[in-house]
Amino acid sequence: MWSITGEVVQALLPLVIFFLLFQFFYARRPWSFVRQVLTGTALAAAGLILFLLGVQVGFLPAGEEMGAALAGLDRPFLLMGLGFAFGLLATIAEPAVWVLCGQVERASGGYIPEKLILIVLSLGVGVFVALGMGRVSLGWPLYYLLLPGYILAIILIFFSNPTFIAVAFDAGAVVTGPMIVTFVMALVLGVAGAIEGRDPVLDGFGLVAMVALAPILAVLILGFFFKEKE
Repeated sequence: MWSITGEVVQALLPLVIFFLLFQFFYARRPWSFVRQVLTGTALAAAGLILFLLGVQVGFLPAGEEMGAALAGLDRPFLLMGLGFAFGLLATIAEPAVWVLCGQVERASGGYIPEKLILIVLSLGVGVFVALGMGRVSLGWPLYYLLLPGYILAIILIFFSNPTFIAVAFDAGAVVTGPMIVTFVMALVLGVAGAIEGRDPVLDGFGLVAMVALAPILAVLILGFFFKEKE
């Protein structure tokens, strides 16, 4: 626990120092505002410590054990279906995704509904986690999926609604948050480690790159339909 606490403090302390210097030399906001910021930072630090501790104690071991058990089923399509479900649920549970969807709806004045973006992102990630499970189970090389995906993303840029292009690439970064990286990646590593002839490093990793591609394609396709509708 103390190592996690040290890492969180090391990450947040420079931000706090920068804020205090900015406040002292330039902003000069009321003390009540500074106290509010520092209180929020302390709460965020406590939340991060508890979350990271929970990841080490619960998420990672659970994901690896579940992945090893699923690999024993020796049914690639069932494994892909379960991967879709895990990707869908992990995206819905990702706090940063909810923040992004809310910001998109507010910034667009309701033109892009929050729930629509959430559904599209969840389905996109679910599909690509399923493909990641299939890649591990069937031994597909990673570039078989990534190369065509990014080529399609570049093509869709020219046909999608411009409003959606920036949202799509931001969504790619937001979706690869702690829920996906900790639980779903541990699940895939567990599957790769339990299948004979698979190397967890070669076959298990690469899922985050696929998950980052999923919302880009999903939002660009949504933008294409919005453009056609207009």
